[in-house]
Amino acid sequence: MGPAARLAALLAVLALRAGDPTGAAARGDTFSALTSVARALAPERRLLGLLRRYLRGEEARLRDLTRFYDKVLSLHEDSATPVSNPLLAFTLIKRLQSDWRNVVHSLEASENIRALKDGYEKVEQDLPAFEDLEGAARALMRLQDVYMLNVKGLAQGVFQRVTGSAVTDLYSPRRLFSLTADDCFQVGKAGNVSCALSLSREFLLYSPDNKRMSRNVLKYEKLLAESPTRVVAETVIQRPNVPHLQTRDTYEGLCQTLGSQPTHYQIPSLYCSYETNSSPYLLLQPIRKEVIHLEPYVVLYHDFVNDLEAQKIRGLAEPWLQRSVVASGEKQLPVEYRISKSAWLKDTVDPLLVTLDHRIGALTGLDVQPPYAEYLQVVNYGIGGHYEPHFDHATSPTSPLYRMKSGNRVATFMIYLSSVEAGGATAFIYANFSVPVVKNAALFWWNLHRSGEGDGDTLHAGCPVLVGDKWVANKWIHEYGQEFRRPCSSSPED
Repeated sequence: MGPAARLAALLAVLALRAGDPTGAAARGDTFSALTSVARALAPERRLLGLLRRYLRGEEARLRDLTRFYDKVLSLHEDSATPVSNPLLAFTLIKRLQSDWRNVVHSLEASENIRALKDGYEKVEQDLPAFEDLEGAARALMRLQDVYMLNVKGLAQGVFQRVTGSAVTDLYSPRRLFSLTADDCFQVGKAGNVSCALSLSREFLLYSPDNKRMSRNVLKYEKLLAESPTRVVAETVIQRPNVPHLQTRDTYEGLCQTLGSQPTHYQIPSLYCSYETNSSPYLLLQPIRKEVIHLEPYVVLYHDFVNDLEAQKIRGLAEPWLQRSVVASGEKQLPVEYRISKSAWLKDTVDPLLVTLDHRIGALTGLDVQPPYAEYLQVVNYGIGGHYEPHFDHATSPTSPLYRMKSGNRVATFMIYLSSVEAGGATAFIYANFSVPVVKNAALFWWNLHRSGEGDGDTLHAGCPVLVGDKWVANKWIHEYGQEFRRPCSSSPED
């Protein structure tokens, strides 16, 4: 076995999730991570090359047809053209019996389109599926809903929120990309195939010869026939059945602004400092610490990683990204209220991950080695990627988190591995504040009180990414192993 083969085998063993990493790019999940969307550029470039060759072939064929047309037209325009001339009579019969047949049933045209179709079929398995189109359309609807985007402006490529007479520019792209009427129709019917079928049938009543709409009707009928339960499923919004949904207005408000986050001048106990946590590891290179909130206690560590480290972590995770799931009883399921892909990295995959663990441990004073902490989870958000309000700690004794046999998640350490142009903030719902994405910084908070009870004020959400490619890395630290590092308390208020 060569070095390359040994390396591939080693990575397969060390990765937490077994299987071929190419399976991570499953069709139907492309929209759920922006890095997967970016990979869709490659097959389109191949299609562009095929289309260019097709166009060149068709241009040559059309030039021949134009010459044929001009020649025949000139004969018809000459009223003195005698068919008694045997040469002209012969060429007329030849044209009508052979040349016109070749024009109508052109082998060259068939060869050109066949080459294009063959090339398309070779890359078809790498193209986004119909589910990706639906997911991307729903993402645009989500962004319009959460950020209150002006619909007309969005269709023209402008990201603005209009409230009364006030207009707020949320993002100004260097180049405007407007949506066509067909694009808007696709977004409007996103996810509701039965409704789309009904609208398409109604459209055919007014334009029965519309071939594209006829094809759409057949496609929607086939989709519903393959999944009879889809009609019922489309009427259900896939969100957790919990009272937290009552806070949706607060959630959306925090995503649109920075909530009620106070300034350091308003509350002196919120401060910035250089943190060593009395650790020799950080003595020569302390971390810049910003206390964001006191209850719950949330701090932001600026420049926790550098650009090279962030890029390395993203690169290690990318081949293993799979659709993010949430716990539903004993099962782990992908859901509409969490749109992202994630990968789990053992610290044995690369020395950088060991360094990262040491840094987190020194800064927090906690034991971050398994089984007292989970492996690093790297997440890439998709189009309009988000994670609606949730707790990181388990709220049910049957939660799969307890399978580690190391207690509940006592703390969260979340590293921002990229920046975004707009959106993507981390919103703490009940505490009523949000933290924007700060590239290379790390956000830390306690999920549990010292008594071991869950802190309800840590209900938080990942706001939809309006523009940008958001990457984060999560390190979840558990209760066991921290007994002498963060002693418990008999008071539920501690």
